[in-house]
Amino acid sequence: MEMSTTSYHIPKPFLNSSCYTPVGVSATWITRFPVAVVRNRRSSNRKTLKVVKAVAAASTARGRAAVNGGSRSEQELQSSSNASISSSALEQLDIERGVCIPFRKYTPDTVRSKVLESQGAILSLVGRGVEIVWKLGFYWTRLVYDYLVGRDEEVVPFRARQLRNLLCDLGPSFIKAGQVLANRPDIIREDYMNELCILQDDVPPFPNQVAFNIIEEELGQPLEAVFSKISSETIAAASLGQVYRATLRASGEDVAIKVQRPEIEPIIYRDLFLFRTLASFLNGISLQKLGCNAELIVDEFGEKLLEELDYTLEARNIEDFLENFKGDPTVKIPRAYRQLSGSRVLVMEWIDGIRCTDPQAIKEAGIDVNGFLTVGVSAALRQLLEFGLFHGDPHPGNIFAMRDGRIAYVDFGNVAQLSQQNKQILIDAVVHAVNEDYAEMANDFTRLGFLAKGTDVSPIIPALESIWQNSAGKGLADFNFRSVTGKFNQLVYQYPIRIPERFSLVIRSLLTQEGICFTLKPDFKFLEVAYPYIAKRLLTDPNPALRERLVQVLFKDGLFQWKRLENLIVLAKENVTKMSSNPAYQGNSTESSRGLQVQRKLDLTDTIKDGARLFLIDEGIRRQLLLALTEDSKLHIEELVDVYRLVEDQIDIPSVALEVVRDLPSAARDFMLSWSASVLSDK
Repeated sequence: MEMSTTSYHIPKPFLNSSCYTPVGVSATWITRFPVAVVRNRRSSNRKTLKVVKAVAAASTARGRAAVNGGSRSEQELQSSSNASISSSALEQLDIERGVCIPFRKYTPDTVRSKVLESQGAILSLVGRGVEIVWKLGFYWTRLVYDYLVGRDEEVVPFRARQLRNLLCDLGPSFIKAGQVLANRPDIIREDYMNELCILQDDVPPFPNQVAFNIIEEELGQPLEAVFSKISSETIAAASLGQVYRATLRASGEDVAIKVQRPEIEPIIYRDLFLFRTLASFLNGISLQKLGCNAELIVDEFGEKLLEELDYTLEARNIEDFLENFKGDPTVKIPRAYRQLSGSRVLVMEWIDGIRCTDPQAIKEAGIDVNGFLTVGVSAALRQLLEFGLFHGDPHPGNIFAMRDGRIAYVDFGNVAQLSQQNKQILIDAVVHAVNEDYAEMANDFTRLGFLAKGTDVSPIIPALESIWQNSAGKGLADFNFRSVTGKFNQLVYQYPIRIPERFSLVIRSLLTQEGICFTLKPDFKFLEVAYPYIAKRLLTDPNPALRERLVQVLFKDGLFQWKRLENLIVLAKENVTKMSSNPAYQGNSTESSRGLQVQRKLDLTDTIKDGARLFLIDEGIRRQLLLALTEDSKLHIEELVDVYRLVEDQIDIPSVALEVVRDLPSAARDFMLSWSASVLSDK
C-alpha cells in the first residue's frame, strides 16, 4: 500500500538540514528518528513522529528517483552538498546523542543568513569583529609577552582575572562562553577555569518601561488588565533578561515575570557567526588536541545559547520537569502560565522559599538541613539517571529551600538531556567502576563521545585506574566530586579528550550541587546519599537494562558477591529511611499518604519475581547461582540467612509468594520457549 503525504502540512523548518543528504532524507536519520523525542511528550508527538517518518520515506524515494532520472540540476545538487557539509558538525552531535532533532533553532546556515541579511547588518558585523579582534588580540599579546620574558606562570592569577573582566566587557555571548569554559578542562587550563567559575551573570537591569512595553507586546493587552500589581524593582537581572514579581488580577496569585533584553537576539547571532568563523581556522589544532572540529564545539554552545533565548522552550522544559516529578512530594517545580507567555516573556508561579545563597536563613527557618540535602541529591540523581533531563544551571540562586523541607528549582532555560543510550552507558560506567574494569571504563569514554572513535585507549587505562583507586580508596568520608574532577582535568589535558557539552553540564551540575551541600553542612558526604539512591535503583527498578546491570554487579569473575548484595540492601534501606523521614512527606492528602506508605519500605517484590523468572529460564544464571551456594566446597547457607534477615522486615512473604505464583504460567511458557530454542540450536 502506498502512503500519500500530500494531506500533511509540514512547515519547512520542521526537518533540518542535518537530517538530509543531497538526494533526500538520510537513511541514518530515518533509523535514528524513532528516538528523536527522548522526553515524555504528549500523544501529539507520537502522531508527529508518524507523519515525519512518512515524509522521510517519501522524500528518500523521491531523492533516489531524482538521481536515477537526472531531474535535479547540477547546481541544486552542489547547493545541497554544501549545506550538508556545513551541517556535518551538527550531524555528528546528533549521532553522539543518539537522536536527531526535528525542530532546530540553531544551524550554521540560519546564523549566516541572519547576520548577512542586509548591508547594515554586515557593517555591524564588521564593527563587532574589529572590536573583538582588538580586545582579544591585545590580551593575547600580553600573554605572549609574559611567555617571552619568562613570567607566564607567576602572573597566571592576574591574567585569569583580566580574562574574566574582558569576557564581561564583551557582552552576554562572551559571559555565557566563559561560563561554559569554566567546565571545559579539555579547552582551558585549571587555574583559568577556577577564575571563570566565579564569572557572574549579573548585569545592570535595563529600564522598567522598556521591559513593560515588551510584556504588553507579548500579552497583546495593557499590563493593568492582567496584573493588579508589579514590582518597581527587578528581582534579578542577568545578561539575557530580568525578572519581576507581580500579582495576577484574575486569581490574586503571585507570579514571576521573566523578560528578555531588547534586541539581544541579533547580538547573539552576530557573535555566534564570528565564533564559528574563528573556529573554522582552528579546526586543525582542535582535531589534534581534542579529536574533533572546533566548529562542533561552537555548534554545541550555539544550540544551548539560542535555546535559552526562546522562552517558549523554557515553558516546555518546565512542563517536562512538572511531569517528571509528578507525585514526588519532596520537589517543587513552578507552574508556567503558557497563555500569558511568549518567546520573550515567561510568566510562572512565584516560589516562596529561601534561596540557597542564604544558608544562614535556611538554618534559622528551622529547616532540617540533612533532610533537605538528601532530597536535593536524590532529585539531582533522578534527573540524571532516571529522566535523562536535568537542570543545567543549578547554582545557589536557582535553588530554594521550602519551609516544609522540599527543594524548589527555578530558571529552566538551560537544561540538558541524555538519550536512553547515554543513560545506560553512564550506568555501565558505574558498574565497570564497581567491578574495577578499567578497560571497559575507557571504552565507555569513547561510547559517550569523550574520545574520537578509533582512539587507542590503552594509555588512558592506567590513568583511570590511578584516579579511581586513589579516590575510592579514601572511602566515603573523604570522597568528593571536586577532587575527582581535579584529577580528571589533568587527564583531559594530557590526552585528546573532548568533554561534550551535555556532559560538561552534568559535571557542572554535580559540582555546583555538591558545593551547595558543603556550604549548608561542611561535613556533608555527597556519596553517603548518592550510593544508597543508586543501590535502591539497582535493586528495585524493573527496567530490563538495570536488571542486567544488577546481575553484572553481583557476579564478578563468575563468582557471586554475597557481601556486595548485603551492602546494596543496607544502602537501599538507608535511602528509603532517609527519604520517608523527610518533613515534606508529612501533611499530604490521605490519598497521597496511602501511596507513600509503600515507599517507607524497600519494595523488592518485582525484583524477587524477576529473579525467580531468570533462575527458571536462564541456564547460565541458574548454574551460577547454584555454584554460588556451593562455592569453596561448602554450602553458603549462612550468607543466605544473612541476606534474608536484612530483608525480612521489608517484604511481605505471602504477597511475594502470591506474585511469584501468578507469574509462573508466563515464566513456564518462557522456559519452554528457551528450552525448545536450545534444543533446536543443538541440532
